[in-house]
Amino acid sequence: MQAFFEARRGPLQGFRFADPADHQSCGPGAAISPLDQPLSAGDGQTTVFALAKTYGGSGGYVRPIKKPVAGTVRVAVAGTELLASQFSVDSTTGLVTLATPPASGAVVTAGYAFDTPVRFEADHLEATFDSLTTARLTPVALIEVRV
Repeated sequence: MQAFFEARRGPLQGFRFADPADHQSCGPGAAISPLDQPLSAGDGQTTVFALAKTYGGSGGYVRPIKKPVAGTVRVAVAGTELLASQFSVDSTTGLVTLATPPASGAVVTAGYAFDTPVRFEADHLEATFDSLTTARLTPVALIEVRV
């Protein structure tokens, strides 16, 4: 832990974190489906769509997902899943690019696992020494980096 903390220079550099309580487009224990989250409706021209997760149902908080886990993204247009060759995903921005623009009104949906960009809150780690050879680190809070 100390080496990882120092490699990020404490709170200076962010890193990807798989939050065990919220790391996929579907509910806890469910399997990822290409119908999990609505992204947008097609207009016959647009091919790039941003991943997002809605909390609280219709009219709830919409969280941009910028760090999808590579290889986990599944996409559907009008309820039909696309083949992996029919879209690409940027795992550093969360943008999905379709090979063909969806028809006007066709709803684009996606399912995925994602990481949360975070940084350490503290400037240093605190340790309690149990003996000359063992120590316990005090838990360190993480802060989500929103860009």
